[in-house]
Amino acid sequence: MVGQLGHPGQVKPLRLGVADAGEVLTLQRAAYVTEARAHDDLDLPPLLETLAETRAALLGLSWGVRDAGRLIASVRLTVTDHVAVIGRLVVAPDRQGAGLGGSLLRAAEDLAPPPVTLFRLYTGSASAGPLRLYAKHGYRETHRTPENNHELVHLEKPRVAASSRVR
Repeated sequence: MVGQLGHPGQVKPLRLGVADAGEVLTLQRAAYVTEARAHDDLDLPPLLETLAETRAALLGLSWGVRDAGRLIASVRLTVTDHVAVIGRLVVAPDRQGAGLGGSLLRAAEDLAPPPVTLFRLYTGSASAGPLRLYAKHGYRETHRTPENNHELVHLEKPRVAASSRVR
């Protein structure tokens, strides 16, 4: 059934805060191991982030999805003027591939403050799944920057009114 985990459709993310930092960091590290392997780089910033840094980040806009109390996905949004940078979109490894990431991405876009007119994000050049996900949701590559032994792919898309989306 749409709306149920496993076929999430629209998810109802919960606002995350400092008290969730340990769970967020654990989820983030589990989710980024695959990316680290794909890029042959165990020094990815999400894997090196400290608990104190996670706590500080969660003072901003962050949401997560829980299933039976377990945090299974999360995302962060950093807003400057009319631009929102989507970061640390992660899904627990055992829940990947069921549409949860795309649903949480749409939710973060919908929950962004009204002044936001542009979304930006980046991912590693060997991140095939995330690159497909972002393209599917209308993100277009703007440029690449070097990062250790790979490149970061920078993407953006203009804000689309939730009511005009085709799902």
